[in-house]
Amino acid sequence: MKFQKLLVVVVTLFTVTLFSQSDKTYRAERDKVHSLIHTKLKVDFNFQEQEMNGEEWVTLKPHFYETDKVTLDAKAMEIHKVTMNNQPLDFNYDDFELVINLPRKYNRNEEFTLYIKYTARPERVKQKGSTAITSAKGLYFINPKGLDKNKPTQIWTQGETEASSCWFPTIDAPNQKTSQEIYMTVPQKYVTLSNGKLEKQTTNTDGTRTDYWNFTQKHAPYLFFMGVGEYEVIKDKYKDIPVDYYVEKEYAPYAKDIFGNTPEMLAFFSKITGIEYPWNKYAQIVGRDYVSGAMENTTAVIHGENAYQRPGQLIDENVQENTIAHEVFHHWFGDLVTTESWSNLTVNESFANYSEYLWLEHKYGKDEADAHLFEDSEAYKQGQNYDKHLVRFYYDDKEDMFDAVSYNKGGAILHMLRNYLGDDAFYTTLNTYLTDYKYGTAEAHQLRLAFEKVTGKDLNWFFNQWYFNSGHPKLSISYDYNKLRKTVTVNIIQTQINEFKFPFAIDVFEGGKRTRHNVFVDGRDASFTFPFTKQPDLIQVNADGVLLCDINENKVLSDYIHQLKYAQNYAHKREALLEVAKHQDDKNAFNAVAGAMNDDFYKIRILALENINLINKNSKRNVIDKIMKMANNDPKTLVQAAAIETLGKLTDPALKSVFDKGLQSKSYSVLGKSLVAMYYIDKQLAIQKSKTLPLEVKKIVATPLTRIYLEENDDTELSFIAGNVMAGMFLSPNKKIQSLYKEAFDKIGKSNNTEAIQNLADDIVAKGLQYKQYNFDKVGINLLRQLVEMQKANNPSNIDNNLRVIQIATAKLLE
Repeated sequence: MKFQKLLVVVVTLFTVTLFSQSDKTYRAERDKVHSLIHTKLKVDFNFQEQEMNGEEWVTLKPHFYETDKVTLDAKAMEIHKVTMNNQPLDFNYDDFELVINLPRKYNRNEEFTLYIKYTARPERVKQKGSTAITSAKGLYFINPKGLDKNKPTQIWTQGETEASSCWFPTIDAPNQKTSQEIYMTVPQKYVTLSNGKLEKQTTNTDGTRTDYWNFTQKHAPYLFFMGVGEYEVIKDKYKDIPVDYYVEKEYAPYAKDIFGNTPEMLAFFSKITGIEYPWNKYAQIVGRDYVSGAMENTTAVIHGENAYQRPGQLIDENVQENTIAHEVFHHWFGDLVTTESWSNLTVNESFANYSEYLWLEHKYGKDEADAHLFEDSEAYKQGQNYDKHLVRFYYDDKEDMFDAVSYNKGGAILHMLRNYLGDDAFYTTLNTYLTDYKYGTAEAHQLRLAFEKVTGKDLNWFFNQWYFNSGHPKLSISYDYNKLRKTVTVNIIQTQINEFKFPFAIDVFEGGKRTRHNVFVDGRDASFTFPFTKQPDLIQVNADGVLLCDINENKVLSDYIHQLKYAQNYAHKREALLEVAKHQDDKNAFNAVAGAMNDDFYKIRILALENINLINKNSKRNVIDKIMKMANNDPKTLVQAAAIETLGKLTDPALKSVFDKGLQSKSYSVLGKSLVAMYYIDKQLAIQKSKTLPLEVKKIVATPLTRIYLEENDDTELSFIAGNVMAGMFLSPNKKIQSLYKEAFDKIGKSNNTEAIQNLADDIVAKGLQYKQYNFDKVGINLLRQLVEMQKANNPSNIDNNLRVIQIATAKLLE
């Protein structure tokens, strides 16, 4: 699963308790009393009541010991009947577990099939989450009554972690594997999707149709999936394997632009694992109001609405591409071989996370991959993650395992392991691990044993410090030069509590000549001495950027200028650029930042544009001319947009032609930056252009438009702004954007614009319900209370309609 991480830091603006004390309960793998063999379901849907009528034939056998009882997970259901061979069975049900008395004792060699008639009631599900009683209801009805004319009616399921048992009785644990059949009866107008192959479609006399989906291989219950809606199915293929994209009709023309790299991903991952894609199809569907980023349901992946993009966005970048790769790789790591317990989630999610690096490196080059690794590592470091083990047997709730340790840090650890062992050994081990445990489960120790089996190396030291312990090295670096002997000694002191040992790359630069030294740090205090021909201009530690660590060293401006020019790793270029940019009153520093605008890698060019100071005395016309050329002609539209934003800070009417050209761009990022830049030199033209944009384009460039409309005090656009406030305040990682939309929230809250308040309240409710498992409903209630106070303070004479809107929204979140 690719999780969509809410910015919990913004909750400091609103008093909501999100964290509880750490639970000291040991979280073991679920005991296997019975083993699932096969699951057959026949279901139809009550859209009005948001319920599902189900019949199930579940085949099991005792795992080892004799037993005369079966316990199945079944949450908030109505159980109508349980039989075996048409004979009724006694059972007890407490809304969470269904305990069935068998007619006799069965041994481990005896399979038996239970029939269960039931009604799934997902709206009544209450599961204990990490912070409160939250709803992970497994089965989601989207706009089931069709009351929202701007949203289609859909059904989709989300099983991970243990929510499949909200829509069919099962043993809802990742260490179970079962084959499946599902008969789904739906109104004729809907398309369905499930795991495996669509074997048959039967038209019924009552206007419905029954689709029969058959999945003959075995996978975990949390990977079961059903999707229902009015979709266009865009067909693609990998070899002879169908690759389908289920999208709403509006996005059908762009489906292959969004998902079209999927066949190449399947080919690439098949090649590096040495295991051909092991399933019979690969389908992807986009679900409205989806509760996470995406989910790797076997052969039937679901993506959130973030996947939907138009050509004007895709020309900049496909923001879903990493997620698409992530879910594809899960079909080996997670679906084919599954974690035996949530404590060992790393064998699923760390590999899926690292697949993003592998794909970017393969498709776009090492710079793109290294930039992604850096951003992921920084996200891990910035969270409350340092004390968490990668393999964790103590946690409050299983949902807590889906964090930047299991994902980001785990991916970085695999990158270190690949670097240490070499590509051949790394990929050979992936093949060995997947082959040995296919269609089964595994844990981190089995992963270690696979690496040891292939390489002949003992890797306990690596796994003990990175998998079964916490933190990362914090290094204090110093240098001693001996000019007589022409040597430099690099001193490395670890300042963190847990001592690590690790391979370490050190580059010695003499001018532009670089000499790489690979050493192994095996102690809290280590020193390494290297020869030089002339006094080095720079010593670059962690030169390949592989080690996950924090480094403290004393560098001066000349060091950073040299580093910016000659370092090869993205993180080092970035570090140098940001440091050099602080000293642009120095001519050499300014020229170094300007020179970075010529870097081969577009993200460095963008960073240089974002940080160059065109106001200081060192600014030269030729630098501005260079930026103008980048705005017009850089091969990356994101660089063009950054160049336009930089030029816009000059508020120079002579640049109007650049901004005018930007307003005609196919790129929405260029268009948005051009609107803001033009606003400060020709307000009328910018506003006129903004008013003529189609609504779907306005939504995409909402942030620059919001900035313009707020500065212009254009209250006629408040209702438009209102629909984007929640995403801007809570889902953007950019603090300036968060602040902009907080300003918009305050302005709407103080206004008497009922339409804007209605749109804002609707958005608060929608986001509150969509992300309820993150307690976002409580954040929403808090926001609505603030709106009430704003209205009372600013519109005491005419607030009846506005308060009614807010009260209705509050009631929806409190239901």
